[in-house]
Amino acid sequence: MAPSSTPVGLVRLKRRADFERVLGAGGPAIVARSPHFVLHHLRESGQLSTGSAPDSGPLVDGSMALPRRLCVGVVIPKRWARRAVTRNVLKRQMYAAFARYQHVLPGGMWVARLRSSFDRSQFPSADSPALRQAVRVEIDALMAGAARRLGLGGQP
Repeated sequence: MAPSSTPVGLVRLKRRADFERVLGAGGPAIVARSPHFVLHHLRESGQLSTGSAPDSGPLVDGSMALPRRLCVGVVIPKRWARRAVTRNVLKRQMYAAFARYQHVLPGGMWVARLRSSFDRSQFPSADSPALRQAVRVEIDALMAGAARRLGLGGQP
């Protein structure tokens, strides 16, 4: 079944342990890289800690499919984005990209991490339209690349 045929639930990661779990998975969890970002993904295990769930038939609304959950988080270190305004712009852009691509990406835990700074000589303002546009283009390419690598197509 294609990921776009099931409903999607977008949830933000908040616990440190969840971020550590995704980032600690190492190289196999990296699904896409760009000049400034890295995208990590851990698939849903589908297993409950209490064992397998019994099949209870259709859901209340009559559907059989449970919603896919995309648990998403963003890591923007001060080392690479000194100004809080810039960090906030980058986070908002990344969360918006996850929302745009939520129907294309498979369920599981996703973490986007800034891995290098944007050139301050090219973008002197902490929050400029040029910076926003450059970040959006790079993030869209990153998400599309991740979707292609996972064999899911690449358009939101």
